[in-house]
Amino acid sequence: MNTLLNPAKFGKVAVAMGGIAAERGISLISGKAVLNALIASGVNAVEFDTQKATLADLKTMAIDRVFNIIHGRGGEDGQLQGALDMMAIPYTGSGVLGSALGMDKLRTKLCWLGSDIPTPAWQLLDTEKDVAICAKKLGFPVIVKPSLEGSSIGMAKANDLEELELAFINAARFDCDVIAEQWVTGKEYTVAILGDDALPMIRLQTPNEFYDYDAKYEANTTQYDCPCGLPSETEKQLQALALNAFKTLGGTGWGRVDLMLDEADQPWFLEINTVPGMTGHSLVPMAAKQLGINFNHLVWKILETSLPLNGGGDE
Repeated sequence: MNTLLNPAKFGKVAVAMGGIAAERGISLISGKAVLNALIASGVNAVEFDTQKATLADLKTMAIDRVFNIIHGRGGEDGQLQGALDMMAIPYTGSGVLGSALGMDKLRTKLCWLGSDIPTPAWQLLDTEKDVAICAKKLGFPVIVKPSLEGSSIGMAKANDLEELELAFINAARFDCDVIAEQWVTGKEYTVAILGDDALPMIRLQTPNEFYDYDAKYEANTTQYDCPCGLPSETEKQLQALALNAFKTLGGTGWGRVDLMLDEADQPWFLEINTVPGMTGHSLVPMAAKQLGINFNHLVWKILETSLPLNGGGDE
């Protein structure tokens, strides 16, 4: 049994997983891992696939709190959080505001711009006319992103006008704002957030053009460096910046912040993730392990963010 807290104090916990977004498959893998970890720690936890059950069932099931591990729209964007708030059911992670802003790459950049947090220049692509404007404004290469998708779904690098047009058409299929972002040449890092602390940074290296869906979940060629190889003082500074970037968007509880260091070692913040993956390839467990926090212990600590003093939904 975990010695941090009597598991009975959590009550009955529903592990919300699945959902209907493009990341459903990843969410189910994450959810099963989280569920098994909670049960192993003595928590009364049950599966709650939102594609197979309704929120009203939470009351029927006498659920005391929710561990939210639904990636993407419907679970990570404030919708589930708002419903749980209305039902007075506590939950893990960020509330409505932090979830909604963190899910929206465009609004994330607008908030960071107003807070002097460095983020690459971008262009909103509303119509095909914006493609030519973007090419003139940002030059090439650029990376095109659907604003409301995660796991690099719908993202593509464009090296010329023709590739930009194709990338825009593909990204527009996801029924949300599309942005083209100035390409940053340099090293990619991620900073996991747990409570009020930034965990050890991880450097990501892939032979792919960028850290895409394949590099995240399928390839065996992705390299994860933790320790990340940066000088200790530099890492501490970047951790502090990442924590500020997370909190600026209203992020609470746990999450992840992605950034690049360009060839001049200037940091550029890309996005945050308020419901990161918890699969075998996932980054938050990797960072926690560097501090001696195993997977079960990490899941327990994330569940603690549903308690009143630790953020997430109010008890």
